[in-house]
Amino acid sequence: MLFVSLTLGFKESVGTLFESMQSFISINFGWLYVLGANIILFFCAYVGLSRYKNIRLGGADCKPEFSTWAWLSMLFNAGIGLILMFYSVAEPIIHFSNPPYDTPESLSAAKNALNISYLHWGFHGWAIYALMGLSVAFFSYNQGLPLGIRWILYPLLGDKLKGSMGHFIDVMAVVATVFGLATTLGLGIQHINSGMHYLFDLKITTNVQVILIIIITLVATASVVSGLYRGIQLLSKIAAIMAVLLMLFMLISGPTLFILRSAIESVGYYLQNLIVSGSWMEAYQGSHWMDSWTFFYWGWWFAWAPFVGLFLARISKGRTIKEFILGVVLAPTGLTIIWIAIFGSTALYTEIFGVGGIIESVNADISTALFKLLEHFPFSHVSILFVVITGIIFFVTSSDSGSLVIDFISSGGREDTPVKFRIFWALLEGSAAAVLLVGGGLIALQTGSLVTGLPVCILMLFACHSLLKGLKKYQSDLEREVKSQ
Repeated sequence: MLFVSLTLGFKESVGTLFESMQSFISINFGWLYVLGANIILFFCAYVGLSRYKNIRLGGADCKPEFSTWAWLSMLFNAGIGLILMFYSVAEPIIHFSNPPYDTPESLSAAKNALNISYLHWGFHGWAIYALMGLSVAFFSYNQGLPLGIRWILYPLLGDKLKGSMGHFIDVMAVVATVFGLATTLGLGIQHINSGMHYLFDLKITTNVQVILIIIITLVATASVVSGLYRGIQLLSKIAAIMAVLLMLFMLISGPTLFILRSAIESVGYYLQNLIVSGSWMEAYQGSHWMDSWTFFYWGWWFAWAPFVGLFLARISKGRTIKEFILGVVLAPTGLTIIWIAIFGSTALYTEIFGVGGIIESVNADISTALFKLLEHFPFSHVSILFVVITGIIFFVTSSDSGSLVIDFISSGGREDTPVKFRIFWALLEGSAAAVLLVGGGLIALQTGSLVTGLPVCILMLFACHSLLKGLKKYQSDLEREVKSQ
């Protein structure tokens, strides 16, 4: 609340501070984000293929609480559903027209535009979520510890986590979650505002966006009150179905053959260059393109990791480690890549072989990209309305999932906390998103993720060692028990 008050009271000074902080962290710690994301990706691959892969979260006799469809729907909605829907057009177009290492608007730039987009939304980010979620779930359901972030370091710090050190980790997780959610909600509301402008001629202004945040946050508050089994699960399923329908609409009404050919070629290129692209640091160019792109994305994924990780842990009891890794890393990455391949390829086709106009629209206002693309296809008003409704549902599910998770963290892992606490967190998330928009716009949103993601990145690198140590002991105990029988 102090942050909200200071930002509103000193908007100009805070805006300048945001820019300075973003520059400082990108220059001095961008390398750590890139290194951390790569280490975590390979660590998750190792754990998913190791002798620990058949360990079941919750014990050998534990059964999954949710169906696979409900489970995948909830994890995707909590993860990135809201922003991906809009950036799947804007980001490839931006990298095509302003590439980091190609001639603008060349065929090479088009191929790399999709590759960069896959990188930012693909395996690395979901591996970050997977590590946090697996760590929380294992230490809670298999080691009997509370459902919380601090306990992922239990093999390293033991009972010290019951004191000030543990409180610090939980506070850090709450702050990171609030800022991570505020970033997503703030960026998402800009796109929802643009869609409403297309449909109802609603003005695109910060004041309008703040009002929309207030209205949708109130809806999200009502949803979070209804709990995990009714509100969040139901809305997640609806949003997932609507997203699939949108993809099918674009695949059928768009340049279908080009989309299919582009998807195969671009995905192959992404997989072939995963290590090269994932470790590129523009060290020899002396440029700062990554400050606003890759560094921001990794900071954003890390900032969201406590929220999404704990939520994943909560809904994944009964899954094996192999099933968890496949479900959290491969499944959503696959869906994400398909989404970007369909919408991104269609946008590039429109620019290279069609009537164009999307580059100019994106340069003028990035939030209009998807709607500008849909204008070129049949039933544009219906499809744009469909997109806006889907975006609002994604907004609600992200907000109420976050509120539920912050409530878990702040209450020491309890799930039976008073409803008023969840209401408070839902309102605080909306307030933070609104304040970041008013206080500094996109720079403020990016800085919020970069700053809060940094300590989480460091925490998760230690968590790799902690989880491995915990799994080794648990597996040894199981094998010893089997031998003794």
